[in-house]
Amino acid sequence: MSTERILVMNLGSTSSKIAVYDDDKEVFNDTIRHTTEELAPFGDVTEQYEFRYNKIKESMAANGVSIDSLTAAVSRGGNILPCPHGAISIDQAMIDFLTRPEDLAKHPSLIGSMIAFDLHKEYGIPVCIYDAIGTDEKMPVARVSGVPELPHFTVGHTLNTRAMAIKCAEEKLGKKFDECTFIVAHLGGGSSIRLYKDGVNIDSVNDDEGNFTPERGGGVSAKRLVDLCYSGKYTYKEAMKLFHGKGGLIAHLGTADARDVEKMIADGDDYAKIVYEAMCLTVAKDISKLAATVCGKVDRIILTGGIAYSKYVAEYITEHVSFIAPVEVMPGEFEMEALAAGALRVLRGEEELQDFGEIAKTAEDRISIVPGVKPGTVPKRG
Repeated sequence: MSTERILVMNLGSTSSKIAVYDDDKEVFNDTIRHTTEELAPFGDVTEQYEFRYNKIKESMAANGVSIDSLTAAVSRGGNILPCPHGAISIDQAMIDFLTRPEDLAKHPSLIGSMIAFDLHKEYGIPVCIYDAIGTDEKMPVARVSGVPELPHFTVGHTLNTRAMAIKCAEEKLGKKFDECTFIVAHLGGGSSIRLYKDGVNIDSVNDDEGNFTPERGGGVSAKRLVDLCYSGKYTYKEAMKLFHGKGGLIAHLGTADARDVEKMIADGDDYAKIVYEAMCLTVAKDISKLAATVCGKVDRIILTGGIAYSKYVAEYITEHVSFIAPVEVMPGEFEMEALAAGALRVLRGEEELQDFGEIAKTAEDRISIVPGVKPGTVPKRG
């Protein structure tokens, strides 16, 4: 079996993380930092394409890897439409969707998809995204809310949560991932809490629905939120920032760094202690909420993401949820490894490479309570 040389790209707002793997062995990895001054001349995210691509080329050359030695490329996706987990081939239709002008909140990760597609066109290598942000496999009964126009959906950290669940199944339980039930809590600046059963993410809690985080406001009283939005105190963008970017720890304590908060607590700040433990408690409540979906039959609860490195956080959450199932603390983000492993499974024929066009045809049904019924509408009766 010939060796697959895979370029992995995970582009964020101020950095471009890249790595090259020979099969499952890392050849090199690099986090290319981008200063505010460097990015200032660019308006729309897509304008950063040439700048980012050149930086990636420079990094590869510095690490002795030629572009023409690559046999595949994989990228974190961007704001893709609702889709299944796994690998989706990057084609012109996907690029057109990711770069559509009406998307005013484009995620920089889409540039990785653009680069990968150009590599495909120039070198003929297979390219894909894997476990996209828009992965949504929530079961219908978990999708229903009391407001038909606002069904529940899943968005966020599929890549890391699914990777940790697969790792836990294989290394801790000695079982196949699709034979297990896991609740995985990804804890970072934002959060995702996911329920995986038989290999599918059947339920979830996004960080705008429940737990708050260092930067996210979490779930609040709907009536008070409506009052706040119509109070005249905030513009649309300002109100959104209260929940996405300036909420959570930063709103209460002026910092999004958990280490700073733990120092405050160590120095005797009682308010910091209450807020920090409240954040942990909201996570524990959401884990418990998802356990109800499977009648408490959970093999493992997994804590992952950057904040899972905190002993304080891990111990507090564990104390409050270990009555459900044993807790595995698997801190950090393993997105690069997960992208490489997913692409390799596809190249070896162990997973199917999905077609974006086919997924686009069924995207609306994917987030419908009943297939064929437009999301947010009430089916006709009789």
